[in-house]
Amino acid sequence: MKLVTIIGARPQIIKAAALSRAIKNHFSDRIQEVIVHTGQHYDDNMSQVFFDELGIPRPDYNLHVGSASHGVQTARMTEGIEDILLKEQPDFIVLYGDTNSTLAGAVAAAKIHVPIVHIEAGLRSFNKSMPEEINRIVCDHCSTLLFSPTLAGIENLKHEGFPLDNDGPYTIDNPKVYHCGDIMYDNSLHFADIAEVKTDIIQRLELAGQPFILSTIHRDSNTDHPERLNAIFDALIGLSKENQIVLPLHPRTAKLLKTNLSNEKQTLVFSSASIKLIPPVSFLEMIALERHAQLVMTDSGGVQKEAYFFKKPCIILRPETEWVEIVQTGNAILADADESRIMEAWQRFKNNPPTVFPEIFGDGHAAEFMLDKIISCKVL
Repeated sequence: MKLVTIIGARPQIIKAAALSRAIKNHFSDRIQEVIVHTGQHYDDNMSQVFFDELGIPRPDYNLHVGSASHGVQTARMTEGIEDILLKEQPDFIVLYGDTNSTLAGAVAAAKIHVPIVHIEAGLRSFNKSMPEEINRIVCDHCSTLLFSPTLAGIENLKHEGFPLDNDGPYTIDNPKVYHCGDIMYDNSLHFADIAEVKTDIIQRLELAGQPFILSTIHRDSNTDHPERLNAIFDALIGLSKENQIVLPLHPRTAKLLKTNLSNEKQTLVFSSASIKLIPPVSFLEMIALERHAQLVMTDSGGVQKEAYFFKKPCIILRPETEWVEIVQTGNAILADADESRIMEAWQRFKNNPPTVFPEIFGDGHAAEFMLDKIISCKVL
């Protein structure tokens, strides 16, 4: 069986590591994987380091689309992916998450009748102003096999009309939905101890034995709006008075800090001894930071989950989340870009740190489960 895997952004590269590892270790005699990198993330610190560090096979194709508007970027990727699918004639295309690479792969494959496997199906923020929400909805409704990491995702698909008990053969009009657990949990378990050995970021940042807050900010809904960005940094400046804060800077965030953050706050942030602004980190470095942090503040969906994996409270810098379970369990708080809500969330977690983290993301073998189902299912 031939699979074409589409990756383009950092999280997809990391997720693909789990699937490629499972193919190599358990399915190498039954599955051939062709990897296509769209080039959506083209900075070496944002992409190449992940292939080197995680042992992911080199991409068979790279479309080198780079940065552009949503329409231009998606069009270039759709054209390139269609050409590759026509050449390779795969049994399935594998798509991850909700990026423009995901959307392009879904449109290209559906139009030429290549069955789609969507990993992370069913996630919804219920905010269609987010490009990611549009991408994930379109991909789900173009897919033949939908693998949802959570029961909430299964319920979302049910409410949108997906049957949960249909029989094969499966098609785009008769899709199959599976509850599989989270593929990122596979990776976190696999790489957690490796990260302690292969990275020295905790020592390099002089954080050993020191409590610190780990923060990431990258969504354009925060970075591109000065009032929101300033509110978040008001909170970070306030928290830095009694906490060390580590903030790996996404390239877009680093650029927009200089234009969208007030001069006064720029001076405070860049001169602060308590706020460590650092370049983008590798996946292993991020795992090490998450494991050692006392709390995580982020607008990243993936980092929200990873905080939960490592039993850390999380303040979510968005008004909603796809990962509703981590809020429902009391281990994360939606604070949006609101200084007072962020500070209130910090006080709550400081005074009453969570101690119970139910196992809601599977058993760490999601990749093997998915590959087994892909091989054994009946499709037209």
